[in-house]
Amino acid sequence: MTQGRLQDGQGRRIEYLRLSVTDRCDFRCVYCMAEDMTFLPRAQILSLEELERIARLFVEQGVRKIRLTGGEPLVRRGVVDLCARLSALPGLDELVMTTNGSQLDRLAQPLAEAGVRRLNISLDSLQADKFKAITRTGELSQVLGGIEAARAAGFERIKLNVVVMKGRNHDEVTALTDFALQRELDITFIEEMPLGNVGRERGEAFCSSAEVREMISQHYRLIDSNESSGGPARYLRVEGYPASRIGFISPHSHNFCDTCNRVRLTTEGRLLLCLGHENALDMRELVRRHGSDEPIRAALERALQHKPARHEFAVDGEVQVLRFMNATGG
Repeated sequence: MTQGRLQDGQGRRIEYLRLSVTDRCDFRCVYCMAEDMTFLPRAQILSLEELERIARLFVEQGVRKIRLTGGEPLVRRGVVDLCARLSALPGLDELVMTTNGSQLDRLAQPLAEAGVRRLNISLDSLQADKFKAITRTGELSQVLGGIEAARAAGFERIKLNVVVMKGRNHDEVTALTDFALQRELDITFIEEMPLGNVGRERGEAFCSSAEVREMISQHYRLIDSNESSGGPARYLRVEGYPASRIGFISPHSHNFCDTCNRVRLTTEGRLLLCLGHENALDMRELVRRHGSDEPIRAALERALQHKPARHEFAVDGEVQVLRFMNATGG
């Protein structure tokens, strides 16, 4: 690894850091966590100053995009100030965030002013009762209000994220697509990832990206596109709706590992080299032990040589990764 460039053992250049600022969330989505959760004590999570230091180190080594995740990042006190400091890092091209939308009615404008350029907002249903069943604690009206606040705040792009599950929300694919297109938003449909024991068989609910595309194509003419947002989504355009894109994230049916440019930092400081594996570098121990960045850079160089070639997700069978999605960084 040379100064200003990160590369893994497969020769893939690492330019994208997903940074989890908290494992806590005000929702309990059925695909993300169990209903009764125990969250990490404060001493085990990275401070805002430690998060900033790690982000700066990665940007100095060639990372150009940072996504803030959780849990729900907007429940972390001080996160807007953190955004302002990260967006000012020399060399960072883009600071973005994934949120459940519950806090956007009051924080969308401050986030935009702090330098967050794009938002991904989770929206798995447009029916209040179904939304409550999926999120367990969420209120649809609150999230819809947050989406409107985000639209008014002037972000470069806003994308809706939908985890599609048969028997829960697959019958709303067309309605959710309509909702996004009418508001000139992007929308991405995601195959459920087998992270954590959420108390049910995931295979029973699995809905492939190909099935979702077929549902949409019955109502709209889809146009293939080579566009990329720097992550794993594959995009299509829709005839007659030039402002919107439809994306698909397909960890099962369309493995995207050969182009992986990402690593994830959990809120407790574990640098996950792959979403589907447990091997990780303890960045918390490193930043708390070393005042200088050089030993951290050296440890990072060694760790990246062991980034797996691919994940091994399967739809059926035992849970392959025991950590929940909120602990992974959504």
